[in-house]
This record gives sequence, C-alpha cells and structure tokens, in this order.
Amino acid sequence: MVEVEDTRAEAGDRGFVRMGEPRGRWVLLASILGSSLVMIDATVVNVALAAIGRDLDSDMAGLQWTVNGYTLTLASFILLGGALGDEYGRRRVFVVGIVWFALASVLCGLAPSIELLVAGRVLQGVGGALLTPGSLAIISASFHPDDRGKAIGAWSGLGGIAAAVGPFLGGWLVMVDWHLIFLVNVPLSAIAVAVALRHVPESRDEQQEVVRGLAGLDLAGAALGAIGLGGVTAALIQAGSGSLLVPVGGVVGVVALVAFVLVERRERHPMLPLDIFASRQFTVANVATFAVYAALGGVLFLLVVHLQVVSGYTPLAAGTALLPLTALMLLLSSRAGALSQRIGPRLPMAAGPLVCAVGMLLFLRIGRDASYLLDVLPGVVVFGLGLSLTVAPLTTTVLAAADERHAGVASGVNNAVARAAGLLAVAVLPALIGLTGEAYRDPAAFDVAFGRAAWIGAGLLAAGGLVSALWISNDVVARRPAPAPDHTHRDPDECVHCALDAPPLAARRQHRSRRAA
Repeated sequence: MVEVEDTRAEAGDRGFVRMGEPRGRWVLLASILGSSLVMIDATVVNVALAAIGRDLDSDMAGLQWTVNGYTLTLASFILLGGALGDEYGRRRVFVVGIVWFALASVLCGLAPSIELLVAGRVLQGVGGALLTPGSLAIISASFHPDDRGKAIGAWSGLGGIAAAVGPFLGGWLVMVDWHLIFLVNVPLSAIAVAVALRHVPESRDEQQEVVRGLAGLDLAGAALGAIGLGGVTAALIQAGSGSLLVPVGGVVGVVALVAFVLVERRERHPMLPLDIFASRQFTVANVATFAVYAALGGVLFLLVVHLQVVSGYTPLAAGTALLPLTALMLLLSSRAGALSQRIGPRLPMAAGPLVCAVGMLLFLRIGRDASYLLDVLPGVVVFGLGLSLTVAPLTTTVLAAADERHAGVASGVNNAVARAAGLLAVAVLPALIGLTGEAYRDPAAFDVAFGRAAWIGAGLLAAGGLVSALWISNDVVARRPAPAPDHTHRDPDECVHCALDAPPLAARRQHRSRRAA
C-alpha cells in the first residue's frame, strides 16, 4: 500500500493531470480538437469533389490531386512529425501543426483555380503530419498512468464521432458553398491553439541522452519518401495522357524510393527501421493492410461522387449515406477485437475482407435514381460489418507482431501503409476504369466505370482476406512475452488508422493491456 501511494505521489510530482480535474478535461479537449481537424477534413473533401470540379472546371486528374496532394504529404511526413514532437516538444509541434493546417485551409478556401487548391491541400497534409502524432502523444505524456486508458478511450470515441460528423457537416456546407469546408477549419483551429497554449503541459522524449537537433532527424528519408511517392503518383494519374510527366515522374519516383531504402539502412536514427520487417507476421499484416485499404481508398473516393453524378443525390444526402458504416465501426470494433483475442486473428482477418467484398459488390445496385433503403443501405451495412470485423484484429496483429521497442513505429508504419495504399489507388483506378478527363461529368460513363471499380475493389479485398488466411498465425498475439510496465514509453504514432480515420478503440485497449500485464 505504501509503495502504491509512493508511486502516485511520484506521479503527482511529475505534473500528471487526472481525468476528473478541469485541467485534464482541457488537455483532452485540445487533443480531440486537433485530431478532429484531420479526421473531418479526410471525409468532407470527397463530398465536395463534384462541386469543386464544376466550379473550378477541373478534369478528373485535378480531383485526384485534390485528394492525393493531402494524402501524399500526410503519409510521407507523419513519422517525422512524431520525431519532431519528441525532440522539440509535443505541445509546440502540435500547435505549429494546427496553425500550419489553418493557414493552408485558408489557401484552399480562397483558391480560384484547381492548381492553387492542390497546393493548399499539399500544405494541409504537412500540417496534419505535424499535429496528428502529437494529439495522442500529449495524452500519453500528460495523464496520470491510472487515467491514460480512460483518456485514450475518450479520445478514440469522440474522434469517431468527429469522423461521423464530417460527411454530414461537409454535405451541408457544400450546399451553401464548398469553400466553407476549408474555411471552417480556421475558427476550430483558433480554439484548439488557445486551449493548448493555456492548458496543455509541454513534454518531450526525456529518455534521449543528448539533444540531436535537426541534424539527428531523418530529414533525407522523409524527403526521399515524399519524392518517391509523389513521382509514382504523378505518373499514375497522368497515365495515358501522353504527358512527359509519366516517364519522368515514374523514373524519379522509383529511383527516390530505392534511395529511401538505402538511406534507411544506413541512417543512425531512421524514420523507418527496416529491421521491423524481420517479423514475417508484421510484413504479412501490412501486405493485407495495403490490399484492403487500396480497395477502400479507391472505391470510397468514387462512391460519394457517384451518388451525386449518377443517382442525383444532393451533397448532404451523399455525405450522410455512409454514416451507418461509422456507426457499425463504433459499435462493433471492440467486440471484433475481443473475438480475435479469444480465437486468434486469422479468421476475422480472412472473413472480414470477404464480407467487405460482398458489400462492395452490392454497390453495383446503385444507379440512376437509386433508392437509399433498397440500393445503397444494404451495401453500406454489409460493408460496415466486414470492416468492423477486419480493422481491430488487423491493428492488434500489427502491434503484436513487432518488438515492443518498435510499438510506436509499428503503428506509424501501418498507418503510412494504409494511406499510401489509398494514395496509389486514387491515382491509378480512374485510368484503369476509363474515367479520365471530363468523363466523370457524364452520368452514363461514370456508372459503367464505377461498376468496374467495384469489381476491382472486391478483388483486392478478397486478396487481402486470402493473404490473411494463408499466412497470419493465430498465436501472434500471444507469441511475445508481456513486458514490464513502462509508462514513459514513447508512442508518438499510436494514432492507429481505420477507413474513416477514427482509431479502433479495441485494438488500442488490447495493446495497452498487454503492456500493463
């Protein structure tokens, strides 16, 4: 008893906040506001694509870059963002990220052309990469060890609500003026910054023996990763156009990605420690992640536009069409995670993508004047059931398959893999299905192309399920012995993804339960 009291006294001396205290609630509010900016923005833009295309006279490539410009920089720099927070202060980098995101949002909201809009989206992704890791790291560093699980649970649940509100808010704002989906970020950012500066304590990685400074960060790796993904993405988007950007972008992208691997092998403090892939289970889980999220990113990118262009839905109706998917994720993810703990992750990870594939094929029912209840909702419900069965077991497997010392990096890598999969899918899918140039404005052409996309997406999902069935081991979660408690563990990128950018609560709870065992 004395030992417990001494531990708590020591925790109090370190300045931890508690859930029941006003200061703890303020810290939680700041973290949720910051992460919600990224979550909401990830969902509202798809709702606005049809309106953006009409207003800015954009072709399909412009709409692809509107989505991919943001995803590219977010995926490329999210690991670096976590490292910067550990080095220079998590609150400081978090606030810089919010301010950066807000200024980029102003550029997007005032953009008179698709080119300036894409530039703003690229800058938005940089801001998102700075603030996203800090959002959860601030909670982990600020809250008393006894309250961290509760705080993270609240962060996850309220973040899921933000993801659900995003399409509804986006649809309503687009009906007024699509520029507002970006400009609304400014007052939200101002509130988040004010709360963070006043109530969030500063923290950094105190375990580092020396301050490395910028010279010790893997800036070369981050730059090469961004150039590589950007070059390949540009080549895929322009494929078939005859543009010089196709061969040049492809070559530059491939060379940069090869150089990235070489740099990471030699870097003393690599952004991506390659030895993490020595675990076969970790590698296989990320292959499955890539297949599943490529399907999600590509088809969901088109679905909301399809509902407006082909089925005649308003932006508000199209934006809220997928709300049952988010609701199912919030209700069932924890149960799917508990199931995978009892029986192992192989069956959920194999069956979940197959159920998703069935739901995706049900989207083929969506055509002209589609009924929501009869044509849209069945596919959304089946798809949501499959996704709920997939995400938590997949995330749990990724975290369990990596060494404990790589827990934060493992989550960040899996997050980056998911985003890169969506990035490349959005780049390549329109060309594969014949939806290039101005074709997306033709309802008949879009309807045919979307049917092809649904079949491709279903095939990718089936491939992800097959990979899991063949190579995921049921004992991967129990294979690693439980480590000693480590409440100072650095976990900057534990912001685990899901299709709607709402972190699966069950997987996070299971991972922390293993650490506290």
